[in-house]
Amino acid sequence: MAGDKDALLGMGFDPARVEWALKATGNRGLQPAMDHILENEAKSVPDLGAVSESSSSARKDGMDVDDDEDAEALKTLGAAAGNVEAKSIKCSECGKIFRNTALAQFHAEKSGHDQFEESTEEIKPLTEEEKKQKLAELRQKMAEKRARQAVEDAKDQKAAEALRRKAGKDMIKIKEELKLKQAQQEAEQRKRYKIEDAKAKAAIKAQIEADKKARNEKFAREKAIRDGLPIPGESSTSTPAPAAAAAPNKAPTSSGVAGKDYSETRLQIRMSTGGQPYTTTLSSDASLREVAEYLAAQVLTVDVETVSFAQHFPRKTFSRDDFSKTLRDLGLTPSAVLIATP
Repeated sequence: MAGDKDALLGMGFDPARVEWALKATGNRGLQPAMDHILENEAKSVPDLGAVSESSSSARKDGMDVDDDEDAEALKTLGAAAGNVEAKSIKCSECGKIFRNTALAQFHAEKSGHDQFEESTEEIKPLTEEEKKQKLAELRQKMAEKRARQAVEDAKDQKAAEALRRKAGKDMIKIKEELKLKQAQQEAEQRKRYKIEDAKAKAAIKAQIEADKKARNEKFAREKAIRDGLPIPGESSTSTPAPAAAAAPNKAPTSSGVAGKDYSETRLQIRMSTGGQPYTTTLSSDASLREVAEYLAAQVLTVDVETVSFAQHFPRKTFSRDDFSKTLRDLGLTPSAVLIATP
C-alpha cells in the first residue's frame, strides 16, 4: 500500500528494501514490513521478480476497506471544514499526529484508540539525524522484543525439561516398585515351597514310623500266638488257651494291622525318578490297578500297562497279577508308601 510505503520511506529505510518487504509480506501492513526489514537487514536485496508473495487476501481486502472508509471520512471532514487542506491525521484520544492513514491505522491497532480527525498541522520531514535516531529506536525495540521472546523460550524449555525429568523419575520409581514387588512374591513362593516340602517330609516320616510301629505290633502278636503267650495289649484271662484262640478274631479291633476293618486306605506314592509325592485316599476294596489309573491321571509319563509298584517297608515288589487284588488283600491298609516306576 502507498501509505505503508510512504511511512517506511519517511522512517529512513532504503527504498529497495521497502519494496522487498512489502512484496514479501504481501502488503499485510506496516508492522510485518518493518519486521521483515529489520530481520533481513544483513541480507542483500534479491531480485523482486523472484520474491514470492505470501499475501492474505482477506487481510488485504479488509485494509482496503479501511482505507476507503478513512478516505471517505477525511473527505467528509474536509467538506465540513470548508475544504481546508488537511496536512495530517490527529488522534482525538491521545493527541498524537500522523502523516497518513496507514500510520494512524497502525496506531489504532496498537493502542485501541478509534477517535481520529483531520488536522491542518503539517508534520515536518524527518532530518537525517532524526531518521537515524528513529531507526535506532526501532532496532532497539526489535532487539528488546527478541530478548523477551528468548527469555520466554528459555522458561518454556526449562519447564519442559523439568516435566521430562519428573516423568523419568516417576518411571524409575514405578520400575523399582515393580521389581521389589516381584522379589517379594518370589520370596513368598520360595517360603511356601519350603513349608510344603517340610510338611511332605514330616508326613512321610510319620507314615514310616506308623508303618514301623504296625509291623512291630504285628510281629509281636504273631509271635505271641505261635508261642501261646498272652497277646500284647490285651487283658489276660483265666483260660489262656481260649484267649489265644480268640486272639486272631480280636486282632483287627485292637491293633488294626490286618486292615480288615478299615474302609479306606491312605496312600503316598513316590516316583522313582524323583519329584513331589502324590497322596490319595482310596477304598480298601480298590484294586492296585485303580492306584495305577490315579497316578496316570496325575503324571503324563505314567502308563497304566507298564507302571510298576514296590514297597520299601517291608521290601516288596508287586507283580502284574497283584494289580487285580484289593489294597486290603495286599496288606496296604490302613496306610502305605509306594514307589512307582514308569
